Amino acid sequence: MFESLGEKFEGVFRKIRGQKQLTDDNIKEAIREVRMALLEADVNYLIVKDFVQQVREDAIGQEIVKGVNPAQQLFSIVQKGLVRMMTGDPETDRAFEFRTGDENLILMLGLQGAGKTTFCGKLAHHLAEKNAKPLLVACDVYRPAAIEQLKQVGASLGFPVFEMGTETPPVEIVKKAREYAKENGRDAVIVDTAGRLHIDEVKMDELVSLRDKHKPDYTFLVADSMTGQDAVNSARAFNEQVGIDGVCLTKMDGDARGGAALSIKAVTGRPIVFAGVGEKPGDLEPFHPDRVAQRILGMGDVMSLVEKAEKAMDEDEAANMQEKLASGSFNYNDFIKQMKMINRMGSLKGLMGMLPGLGGLMRSVDNDVLTKEFKRVEAMILSMTRQERENPELVKGEGKRRDRIAKGSGHTLKQVNELVKQFEQMRGMMQQFAGEGMMGGLKNAMGGTKNMPDPSEILASGGTPELPPGMDPSMMPGVPKKYAKQMKKMEQKKRGSSYTPPKKKKKKKKTRR
Repeated sequence: MFESLGEKFEGVFRKIRGQKQLTDDNIKEAIREVRMALLEADVNYLIVKDFVQQVREDAIGQEIVKGVNPAQQLFSIVQKGLVRMMTGDPETDRAFEFRTGDENLILMLGLQGAGKTTFCGKLAHHLAEKNAKPLLVACDVYRPAAIEQLKQVGASLGFPVFEMGTETPPVEIVKKAREYAKENGRDAVIVDTAGRLHIDEVKMDELVSLRDKHKPDYTFLVADSMTGQDAVNSARAFNEQVGIDGVCLTKMDGDARGGAALSIKAVTGRPIVFAGVGEKPGDLEPFHPDRVAQRILGMGDVMSLVEKAEKAMDEDEAANMQEKLASGSFNYNDFIKQMKMINRMGSLKGLMGMLPGLGGLMRSVDNDVLTKEFKRVEAMILSMTRQERENPELVKGEGKRRDRIAKGSGHTLKQVNELVKQFEQMRGMMQQFAGEGMMGGLKNAMGGTKNMPDPSEILASGGTPELPPGMDPSMMPGVPKKYAKQMKKMEQKKRGSSYTPPKKKKKKKKTRR
């Protein structure tokens, strides 16, 4: 979502990086470009005005620190400003806290087409992972097939749906649903209310009645982030007329400019609580302003990456994998398990974009290309015999086997050789993690999650962090060769070593006799 905004910010820091210190002139020029970047991202102009004013004051009052260049200073100021723009007030905002075993009544509001019904299913799935027992309640008695849609969502996820048809008033439906939930031990009652066509066309009396009669624990508005400032305006109207505790943004994985996410808190006074980042039930993330700011500025999001990995791999599987790594018995069967685990975590482009320094490069990567490369690697591994998958040394030491694998999978011998090289490099790197576990190794490889380097320090070193020792970007499964070369070139350039691309062989011209 924030790709365009991230590119604009990168341009601002790139221009000021060569300056010796912050001056009135370069501050003025940088702030002008920051303002344009935010306005083009569809951020509310009043918020932009306040933001650039605060950035200007912080930049002018910044003390000159020896060894810290202007780009570092401005980067730090902008990052703090973005976090401040999206962070709620702990004194007035209600943090979402689920009480296991007690009734948690959650009222979901929104305009038609925002994805509210689907979001109810995602929220139920998210709470179920925290040992909740959800109950979906169908209160959209106006939209054709709305009840049937919620029933299908519930059936696909294995959650019960309480409905009483289209003739019963929503206030009565919620009353009966709460009785049902109490009798059946359901502690997360998620109410899907009717979507409004437009905030000015339909009265909010029904929602106000639900709020006053049942006093929900949380009232969330589901807003479509693709609609930009319309999402902000609807959030403000719902908050003024009904009252909401937070906003849940859908379609955060789309190509919207990001203005809604940056504007909602400042305009409505209510924080963003959850963000939908895909179409799968598990594609729901708690909204963390600091992590979003890091993604915007190309710093990745290691914390979210580690959390996704921990969710995708259960404890027994992780312990088994750690034992294999420690004993050196990691094989192609384990390799393909790792690939499938990565696939469960979400799109490859999104995951690689969470690695510090790769956000800018991933903007030019086609996720479909990554997926095809992923399948290509899987096809070559599945073309191996069972003995070859269990004993990688057989494939490594004999060319005839690789030639047979290439023909069996419909690939070239060169591609199979590259796979073998990828596997050996990845196995060597992962053995470094064996002593601390998979997740501990990932955290330490990226500098740790608590002791991550200051983003401004990474910016000063050229905008990309140092990869773990011996790590070659081309070892990552499913990464197309041309992208791996770009990543390697960036890494070598930062470390001061020269990078010479392979020379193309000149074709000899045929001469006529």
